[in-house]
Amino acid sequence: MNNLIYKILEKRILVLDGAMGTMIQDYKFSESDYRGSRFKDHKCSVKGNNDLLSLTQPKAIKTIHEKYLEVGADIIETNTFSSTSIGMADYSMESLVSEINFESARIAKQAALKYSKKNSEKPRFVAGSIGPTNRTASMSPDVNDPGFRAVTFDELVEAYSEQINALIDGGVDILLIETIFDTLNAKAALFAVDSVLEERSISVPIMISGTITDASGRTLSGQTVEAFVNSLSHLPLLSIGLNCALGADLMLPYLKRLSRVTDFYTSAFPNAGLPNAFGEYDQTPEEMRDLIKEYLESNSVNIIGGCCGTTPEYIKLIAEEASKFKPRKLN
Repeated sequence: MNNLIYKILEKRILVLDGAMGTMIQDYKFSESDYRGSRFKDHKCSVKGNNDLLSLTQPKAIKTIHEKYLEVGADIIETNTFSSTSIGMADYSMESLVSEINFESARIAKQAALKYSKKNSEKPRFVAGSIGPTNRTASMSPDVNDPGFRAVTFDELVEAYSEQINALIDGGVDILLIETIFDTLNAKAALFAVDSVLEERSISVPIMISGTITDASGRTLSGQTVEAFVNSLSHLPLLSIGLNCALGADLMLPYLKRLSRVTDFYTSAFPNAGLPNAFGEYDQTPEEMRDLIKEYLESNSVNIIGGCCGTTPEYIKLIAEEASKFKPRKLN
């Protein structure tokens, strides 16, 4: 499968799935739904711990994966965005990290295999989602103590290593380090990936995706697109790209810049526009498709999908549009 995805990317644009969180919100799960019977006596609230649903509501998670696969997604992401010991500490569930990652990968892999068997000419892939954690290694959370750090590089490496091992055990085809706002965190994740793969004597394609936080065109830790690419291109990546924070229209100029300075495949999964005052996304699937068409016409992207606010309706139209265009050629 490792070499297969490279061969496919030479021939066509691949489609990534849309938002997991947006789809989970539609279920309107209660605290007891999140807990299930297994965690009914857990000492603190777990509502909002979407990754836990891979253990307590696995059918819902699998259904969401299958809805994206049904409309043409080539790559689905595991439900593991916050599944590190650092992220799970908010719910006193650090001990569940390996199980959550393994089960999330297994659920996604089952769905991907089901659709790969349906159409052998369109194999589906599972990307292990590795989020940025809720702590930053290069910035202080305390304005009165700029030298303070809430987490160390070594602590991040340890947390990411545990997640990565479990994702691989669960059967992921790709490791996706995504929504990067602090490049030092991402370097820790890459160090962990490199170390785990070397220790296991295996290779797994690596996707990197950063987040431009505002109109300044920089990540939260202050890097331009060019600096972001340069600082994370020391390993042989499958792709490097951008996701989250911006809608497709605002992200496009940065993706164009990125595509000019990298020798790797490029990816983009923007939000469905910007959220309104209620945190909801008003951009329609048709509007987003028309904006994504500019990515395809400008030959800037190899992997395209959606982030916050996107659903299978969005991915269906994006997949249909992407099928009409040739992929970006590597520099």
